[in-house]
Amino acid sequence: MALEIKQSLRLSQQLVMTPQLQQAIKLLQLTRMELQEVVTQEMMENPILEELTETPDGENATPAESTAENLDPESEQRRDEESFLKPAAKEEQLVAGKDDFNWESYVEEFNSNSSSAPSMREINEDLPSFENILTKTTSLEEHLAWQLSMAQLMDTEQKFGKLIIGNLSDDGYLIAKLEDLAAEVGLDVEDAEEVLKIIQNFDPVGVGSRTLQECLGIQARFMEPRQPLVEKIIESHLPDLERKHYPAVAKALGVPLEKAIDAIRLIMELEPKPGRSFMSGDTQYITPDIYVYKVGGEFVIVLNEDGMPKLRISPYYKNVLANAARDKDKEGSRTTKEYVQEKLRSAVWLIRSIHNRQKTIYKVTDAIVRRQREFFDRGAQQLKPMILKDVANDIGMHESTISRVTTNKFVHTPVGIFELKYFFNSSINSADGSDALASEAVKQKIRQMVTKEDQRNPLSDQKIVELLRGDNIDIARRTVAKYRDMLGILSSGKRKKLI
Repeated sequence: MALEIKQSLRLSQQLVMTPQLQQAIKLLQLTRMELQEVVTQEMMENPILEELTETPDGENATPAESTAENLDPESEQRRDEESFLKPAAKEEQLVAGKDDFNWESYVEEFNSNSSSAPSMREINEDLPSFENILTKTTSLEEHLAWQLSMAQLMDTEQKFGKLIIGNLSDDGYLIAKLEDLAAEVGLDVEDAEEVLKIIQNFDPVGVGSRTLQECLGIQARFMEPRQPLVEKIIESHLPDLERKHYPAVAKALGVPLEKAIDAIRLIMELEPKPGRSFMSGDTQYITPDIYVYKVGGEFVIVLNEDGMPKLRISPYYKNVLANAARDKDKEGSRTTKEYVQEKLRSAVWLIRSIHNRQKTIYKVTDAIVRRQREFFDRGAQQLKPMILKDVANDIGMHESTISRVTTNKFVHTPVGIFELKYFFNSSINSADGSDALASEAVKQKIRQMVTKEDQRNPLSDQKIVELLRGDNIDIARRTVAKYRDMLGILSSGKRKKLI
């Protein structure tokens, strides 16, 4: 059979990730801070982009005007139609690179509609500068290094001490093998142990310990007067102490229960994590991406526009494009026009992508509010089961888009600030077959039960199961145990408080 080469036409459909689509996806999953960095960087690199500080009427935009735009769904729709549908048709000519394209009209119309882009309110000039609010705290490593420099040690021992300090966890425990550190500086293990003991006597006492028993034992030896019973309990009966088997501890030591309990009270005053006081305790403030208010019995959604500059196309380049069009036969003018066209495309795509990001966050939040109305009225225990597909079907988007929108995006509600992902929960069946509950709502019920329990007789997992079934919730004991672990709640035996 002879082989031949021939050409043929074939129609097919395929998905192409255009640069615009890639940019939109990237912006969609950014946090507020990351988005601000991207916008700032783009403004530095693209001269066509500039910050709009005044409204088209020449007056500064007020928060009330910005809020009014967000409150009016019809205004939202008009903005979409006016500022994106019309320029989109013209952008086809822009991309095609037609010479007869009316650049002056395009820039003038785009700037007149620049308020449709996701504008952010002006930054409060009265706020103090970063230099006036930032502070530096002393770390555990610095605190110990200063004390080590005061100790009279040889150079090798000083070097070994620095190795120990550099291998401490945030809790203050040594996380490396002492033998390996000693071998690294050529120090005998016996000498290494002596240096470690010196560091363990630094402030905070017990730092550099390898086990909880060693940490508490060192602190116990610093008690004045010495407490031999406390030291014996730490040395031999920590497991019984953890399980609250106080009578067993008293019996093993041959002392009255009251005396053993007095010693246990002293142990409870010791610090199991000596590095805790040097942990970074700075408050992490969350700025919501969107606000949900209740006004007159209805929930109103408002996008947070603080902290971001309002973007528009620079009017200066209107004249540049006009001059380049008049002098199109000149080589320099053609180069200028191509440069401005490229930067204009980039600016338009960025502004449209940011607007689409804000519009998508609004739509997702609106769908969540409609499905979780009882949550916004009465709190977490009224949360309903909901998955990404539910919201995706409501707003006509793909589940992956919903996942990107809800990641690291926060909403301020009448009952607190939550990540948008918080509202997506699996379901727990009710005992009588009626409406299911969200897993997060069940977790909150478990937390409340544990908070109100008798600390001398805490609720077991099986008892919690029985109480939940009394509330018409059908749940297995192992599920209760899993939720309890997720909430950071200890088992009933470890929650018991006899003293």
